[in-house]
Amino acid sequence: MATATSTAQQINANIPGDFADPSVTRQGDTYYAIGTSSEWGPHFPIFKSGNLQQWEQTGFVFDEVPAWAASSFWAPEYYYHHNTYYVYYTAKRKTDGVSCIGVATSAYPDHGFKDHGILIEYGREAIDAFVFNDNGQLYITWKAYGLDNRPIEILGSKLADDGLSLTGKPFTLLKDDHRQGIEGQSILKKDRYYYLFYSAGACCGASCNYNLRVARATAITGPYTDYSANPVLADAGDWKCPGHGTFVEDPAGNYRYVYHAYNKASNIFTGREGMVAALSWNAAQWPVLSHTSATVNPQPPASLHYDFTHPGRKIFWQWDFRSMQPAITEANGQLQLSGTYSDRNPVGIALAVRPYSAAYTISTAVVNHNKAAKGLVIYGDADAAVGIDVEDNQVVCWVSGEGKKTILSTQTVERPEAPVELKMTVYPDFTCRMYWKQGHNWNDLTPKQQPYPIGFLPPWDRAPRPGLHFQGRSNEMAAFSYFDITYHTNGKP
Repeated sequence: MATATSTAQQINANIPGDFADPSVTRQGDTYYAIGTSSEWGPHFPIFKSGNLQQWEQTGFVFDEVPAWAASSFWAPEYYYHHNTYYVYYTAKRKTDGVSCIGVATSAYPDHGFKDHGILIEYGREAIDAFVFNDNGQLYITWKAYGLDNRPIEILGSKLADDGLSLTGKPFTLLKDDHRQGIEGQSILKKDRYYYLFYSAGACCGASCNYNLRVARATAITGPYTDYSANPVLADAGDWKCPGHGTFVEDPAGNYRYVYHAYNKASNIFTGREGMVAALSWNAAQWPVLSHTSATVNPQPPASLHYDFTHPGRKIFWQWDFRSMQPAITEANGQLQLSGTYSDRNPVGIALAVRPYSAAYTISTAVVNHNKAAKGLVIYGDADAAVGIDVEDNQVVCWVSGEGKKTILSTQTVERPEAPVELKMTVYPDFTCRMYWKQGHNWNDLTPKQQPYPIGFLPPWDRAPRPGLHFQGRSNEMAAFSYFDITYHTNGKP
């Protein structure tokens, strides 16, 4: 068996940063990929590429929450059929918190999606949709029984030709008799075999043990026989817990597998990142997945500078849509940030970006003066965040946890009417330092001027985000002249 081990130590993520459960499609010479957004809004980021190496974000599937859905936007599945782009996605239903599979369509791959509501509701959970066209008959598959006291199953059903309803009765493709956890399936047909690729183990967090396996059958309904040399992708080099992806065929007829994995160095601070492997076949007609020079991505940008005095670069901001709704205005050389947030949210508004690595410096300049908190934040969720703000004539370092916001240190600003620059540096050991200045020299506001531990920030299934912060009354706002994030390979500012 060959896996992605031989060159794993030399590869970088193809879509760096938090991009779990990717699904990919190709139209002509352009590839499009979407991934899980979980509790970050907007929902389901969309990336495009001309070569499967360099990717750029183009938008999101949903800018607004679908009417039926409440949270946990997971595992979207791209599918192109009858000149229409379909996205089959998982979310929790508002009425009862049960995970269901919804469907949305568009004439375009990266915008204009219309939600059609719930397609699959099945017991206590239906997640991880995948669609397969078997000689003109559409099938949709999903994971079931993950919350029941019984083995998980990968189920399937015929799908109507319009892609918007099921036909016939569901059937079982694979059953988790060993209670190892199975999900994230996709199917390929080669010669007389249907190959069912599936992920096994715990998907998420520092203690994950995810890997990719394969089984095959001579009928789509099974029975499926596991490959004796499983897994076909496992921990290797700098990467761990690979899995949950889909295949795409390039113009030359070669197949690539787009999936996610954790970087061992940054662990869960960059989340599950988008990777690409090449598919080949061994003499026994079992799949081999490996990285090649054609799929290795160069280093991501060393820095991203957003100058609001000269707007132009598109920023794909994200926020915790469960507890906040930012209001963003770019005018007069400023980004003005305000918005509404839940009374149970001690942080306020966190307007954040996906980090590419665990070591970086973020900075900004606050250019307005009021009593509201205005500054920088690294946000995991409302109960796990840290930041530095200007508040009236004070610079304040703070942390949130256990349902409250705690002040760690403060210093006085001598010229509160003048702009104040703020900076946070995050180190590879999951600590940070916080600074401010008016003039040439940075003042260290880090508590006890010692690196502050932030290992508590990542939620179990996603990466924390750095960005801009506001907390204040409805008639107040924060104004910034720029936002910068600079990555550090050695962790030094």
